[in-house]
Amino acid sequence: MATALILCRFVHFSVVLALFGLYLSRDVIFRSSLAAAHLTVLDRQLRCAMQWLATLGLISAVVWLSLTAASMAGSWRDAVDSQTLLLILSNTFFGKVWVWHLALGVLMTVLLARSTCFPGLRLIVSALLLATLAPVGHGAMFSGTFGQLLILNQMLHLGAVAAWLGALCLLLALVVRPGALDMRALLLRFSGIGYGLVALIIVTGLINVRVLSGAPWPIPAFSGFGLILAIKVGLVLCMLLLAALNRMMLRGGEVRLGRLRISIALECAFGFAAVAAVSLLGTLPPMLAA
Repeated sequence: MATALILCRFVHFSVVLALFGLYLSRDVIFRSSLAAAHLTVLDRQLRCAMQWLATLGLISAVVWLSLTAASMAGSWRDAVDSQTLLLILSNTFFGKVWVWHLALGVLMTVLLARSTCFPGLRLIVSALLLATLAPVGHGAMFSGTFGQLLILNQMLHLGAVAAWLGALCLLLALVVRPGALDMRALLLRFSGIGYGLVALIIVTGLINVRVLSGAPWPIPAFSGFGLILAIKVGLVLCMLLLAALNRMMLRGGEVRLGRLRISIALECAFGFAAVAAVSLLGTLPPMLAA
């Protein structure tokens, strides 16, 4: 049951992060470059991918609710029991947040099924969908203003992670079929924005660790929560190393697309591996320091 919940969390987090990140990258970060290149084929492919992502996101959200019900009740039967599900949705903090999350998931699916909608609406809904993931983690341990500030910190953390991962996924799609795009300019633009995203990820992540563990690092340092956190940090450091190597290669002159494809693909793999670590962390006690 615990393994199924971890896998479901991983799928759902990955989908929601990718949805917001891809929309932010396409409509904000790389908007001018993509519009100038007239990448209509890529745009159609992205829209199709986002439709699948939204559908998978809605399905995984429902499965997450069912697995939570089974976990709370201690029985697989309660995963599909309507009374148990309604009880969780109406009487738990997770359930009350999840009602909004499910509603936003349905809205996102409907918007992507339509050929046209108000400009920016899909980006806004995907942002709200991501934001409603923040309160269902360890931040729910705290109440009042302090708890609300921690949830806000987690929203910023998730937003920065989504922007970084989404931009990497979009860059991977572009570097596979660069067409008329100036990949060097595109990559340098992302590299500059990436500094700010990484800084935000590190600062908000350190705040989360300090608040949840009661220390700069969980105690014991390399067991349970601390071990998985160390693995996550190691994966992020691998991504930073690859990004630095890409930056050096871009400054060196000619852009070698073959190497870039491999490097960006590895960055994406490390990024989603870090999301898997986060999915496991959310099910572990943060081991508050005495």
